[in-house]
Formats: sequence, structure tokens, C-alpha cells
Amino acid sequence: MASKEITSTNAVEAGDDVTAKIVDRSDVDSTHTQSSSPVVQKPKQTWRSYFWDTLDKSPEERRFLFKLDAVILTFASLGYFIKYLDQVNVNSAFVSGMKEDLGLYGNQLNYMIACWTVGYVIGEIPSNMLLTKVRPSIWIPACEVLWSVLTILLSKCQTANQIYALRFFIGLAESTYYPGIQYVIGNRKDELAKRSCIFHASGSIGTMFSGYLMAAVYTLNGQNGFRGWQWLFIINTTISLPIAIAGFFFFPDVPEITRAWWLTKDEIVLAKKRMEFEGRANRGTYTKAKFRKIFTSWHIYALTLLYIFFNNGTGYGSQPAFALWLKSEGYSITAINSYPTISAAIAVIFTYIYAWTSDSVFKGARWPPMVFSGVVNIITNTSLAVWNIPVGWKWFCYIIGSIGGGISGLTFAWAHEICSDDNEERALVVASMNEMAYVVQAWLPLIIWQQVDAPRYHKGFITMVFIAAGLIVTSLTIRVLHHRERARKAQPASIEVVLELAVL
Repeated sequence: MASKEITSTNAVEAGDDVTAKIVDRSDVDSTHTQSSSPVVQKPKQTWRSYFWDTLDKSPEERRFLFKLDAVILTFASLGYFIKYLDQVNVNSAFVSGMKEDLGLYGNQLNYMIACWTVGYVIGEIPSNMLLTKVRPSIWIPACEVLWSVLTILLSKCQTANQIYALRFFIGLAESTYYPGIQYVIGNRKDELAKRSCIFHASGSIGTMFSGYLMAAVYTLNGQNGFRGWQWLFIINTTISLPIAIAGFFFFPDVPEITRAWWLTKDEIVLAKKRMEFEGRANRGTYTKAKFRKIFTSWHIYALTLLYIFFNNGTGYGSQPAFALWLKSEGYSITAINSYPTISAAIAVIFTYIYAWTSDSVFKGARWPPMVFSGVVNIITNTSLAVWNIPVGWKWFCYIIGSIGGGISGLTFAWAHEICSDDNEERALVVASMNEMAYVVQAWLPLIIWQQVDAPRYHKGFITMVFIAAGLIVTSLTIRVLHHRERARKAQPASIEVVLELAVL
């Protein structure tokens, strides 16, 4: 009985001997689990994981992850590709004849982007909350089909007001996709950053493709009575619609409710076990207590602020800044649409670098790439704010200035990890991050990225410097808060294990 009365003070005094026993028990449990199950709580990692994380897993888990990546990652990436293709095509069309054909010589491009943003903002949180109640395999593809159909209608617009209305509803339909996929992605910590960043990189590929597509379809100018920029919207829908429809047949939902035909029963059990080991909570209900817990935690505020700084600190407020500078320099339509794709290609490369280094070199830490991208943004935007700089350095700033966009996947991977033990909090935080970032984006570009200020955008570049500094400070603050929170959660568990050992 005396051994049961050990205090937390005595537990601490036990020192290294007790710690060693805890480690020994953990190793025994891990070995036992590994021998009896295809999935273990803490996967052993070797140098092979630096290349791809599945190489250190059991054959059963490798087979499962191959299927999961082949289907959900492919579908997610293709879906985000068409989302971004349909989102940025208005910029490509604007610099390729739409401005002149429709007489858009004021700030109409700003208003088109703002209308899309308002629709996007309105839909995000309700959509993600709905995903905790309905099947993602129905809701997400249905919204994809809707925005694909609405995109082709842009080709028939004759006035700016018609474009404003369509852009609002396209934004509303697209609001389900990015936060929805980020909520659904069912990967473990050592896998999450790579998948999130591969998914996000498809958006940059969509930006690249929009430029190449506009350069190609411009040759159709005048065919069947359509201008080149109108053909862009028509071909966008031709590409998007089949991908959207395929989602109804392939999207797997979340592990606890999946009915995917391409997964075996054993693989569904394995998927659930993987999420259990990650501490990923199953779907529950929203209650007053749940909302109180969410809104009294630092999670929703700090992570949302982080994403606001990220989303509004890259991409030049959705303005085609690089293309408009090229246009002011007298470059051809083909060059105006093609050269900015170099920047998007570099952003894709850095997205993958961020993901692999975060999961391997930085041992799962998400903040180092964020600090790096913030420093790069400060350098490039300071240079562009000065403006009268060597032409070669200006090219460099435009081409490198978009690499900060690659950290989006890491911000969501971090949110998944921080909120993993509460499914509803995770859904709401992920949606809030994206929503509030776009709330700011709805009005900030109207002030600092005005079309009439192109291509210099002095106010915009200056503001980006301060936003980059905010990104760095916020990421470091979250690092400290998360470390403290994990230490608090670990302390009771450690004392409990010590008490058990004392009884033995």
C-alpha cells in the first residue's frame, strides 16, 4: 500500500531510473505492436524516409498508402488545379483582350476579384461545418460541378456587372474545396506536410497552365465568333467538368464513414487505427461547451492570424503584377502570359522543398520554412517598393517573390497537428484560417493593389514587407505556445506512468 502513496515529488526524484523504465516499457510495447499489427504508433524512420515516408512502413501500410495517394492525392491535386485554373483565368483573360473588348479601364478587375472573394468568404465555414455531417464524397464534387458550369458562362458576359455576379457564385462554389480537402486529408504527422504541399502545389501548376493555355487559345481568336479570352473560359470548363464528375466515384470520405470501393475491409480498419494512433478524433457534435472550448483556446486565433499573414503576403493581392509590368514594357501577348509561369514553376519547386525538409531535416517542425519565406518576401518586396532598381534584379524579385506561397500546406499541416484531438475544432479552425484570410483579401487589395496604380504598386509592396514580418513573429509565437501546451499535456501522463511503475 505504501508504494501506492508515492507523490509527484517522489516521482520527480526518481530521476533517470524511472525515465529509463518508461522508455523500456515504451520500446517493449512498440516492438509487440509492430510484430502483431501492420501499423505502429511511432513508425521507425531511417534515411529512406527522407525520400518518401512509406519506405519505412509495413507492406500492408505501404499498399494502403499507395492506394490513398493514387486516388485522394490525385483527385485533390486535380481538383485544386481546376479550382485555381478557374480562379485565376480572369487575370489571364484581362491582360489578353478582355480589358479592351469590354472597356474595363477603371478598377473593374479589383471588383471582379473582390466579388469572388466575398462569395468564397461566405461559403467557407458553413461548408466545413457541413462536412462533419454529410459525406465529403457528395458535397465536394457537387460544388466542383457547379463552379465548372458557371465558368463557361463567363464567355458570354458583355458587361462588368455580369462578370461580378458570376464571379460571386463561382467563389461561393469554390469555397468548399481547399479547406474541405485539408479537413479530409487523413495522413499521419510524418506524412502530412508532403501531401498537403503536393496538394497545394497543384494550385501553382494551375496558375502556370492558365498562362500557357491563354497563350495557346489566343490563336483561336475570332473562331466561331469568340475572342481568344472567351475561348479560355470555354476550354477551362471542358477540362474541369470531367474531373469534377470523377470525384463522385473516387473520393473516399473520412475513415470512420468511408465506403470507397477501392479499399478492402482490412484497409479501412488500418485507416481507422492510423488515425487513432495520431489522436485524431472521430466526428462528433457541436455543443455550447464545444464552442466555448474552441473560442477560449489560442488555437483558432493564432492559427487564423498566421494564415492571414500568409495569404495576404504573397500573390500581389491576386493582381497580375508581373504580367502588367511586362505589358507596360511592351512585351507580346504570348510573352505576357508565358514569362510569369516561371515564377509559378519556382514556387512549385520550393513548395516541395518546404515539405520534404519540414518532414525530414527539421523533424516535423513547420516554422523554419515559414521564417525563410518571410525573409525572402521582405527582401523582394522592399526592392520592388524602391522600384528604380536594375532590370535584372527586378526580374529576379518577380520570379522569386512567389516562393512564399509554398508554405500554405505547412500551415494547415500544423493546424491538423495542433487540433488533432478535437474533430470539430479542427474543421472550424481550418475553415476560419482560410475564411478570415479571404475576409482581409476582400478589402485590402482595393486599398493597396489598385489597378490604376499598376505596375508600380508602391503601397502594395510596402505593405507586404510588414505582413512578412508579421508572419515571422506569429510562426515563432505559435511554436512557443504549442511547445508549452504539449508539455502540459505530457505532464499528467508521465506522473500516471510513474505511479504505475511504483505499484509494480
